[in-house]
Amino acid sequence: MKLEHNAWVIVADGEKYLVLQNHGDEKFIDLRVIAKEVIDNPAARDLSSDRPGRMPDDGHGYSALQETDWHVVEKQRFSKELGAKLVGWAAHDRFQKLVVIADPKTLGDLRGAYCDTIQKKLVAEIDKDCTNMPIDQIEATLGQL
Repeated sequence: MKLEHNAWVIVADGEKYLVLQNHGDEKFIDLRVIAKEVIDNPAARDLSSDRPGRMPDDGHGYSALQETDWHVVEKQRFSKELGAKLVGWAAHDRFQKLVVIADPKTLGDLRGAYCDTIQKKLVAEIDKDCTNMPIDQIEATLGQL
């Protein structure tokens, strides 16, 4: 992939994101971190305090209700917050070109936040979890596309 100078690359999952800026050019990608955020998202069993509820079942007994997975809820909230930040950054012209690399679930959550400004600046979306990769491997992944 040819990535213009100063283009932004967002690498995200439901618990971490990196905002990288290309300090190189289209032939030589040189990504540098300009922002990042990581949340502490404990396992769902550590976030809930009650047993799942029960509900009458057509007069023949009770059925258990599925417990809310607070771990997943927190990941969705984090993704939506990142989407809102992207909208703000786009509105203030912080970037001209954007590449988003995220796992499929996070990518879907982010797409819900895209506005027309982001759509015009969006160069590519890559559905891959690269948040735990070193930056040189992210550069290599982009260079292979």
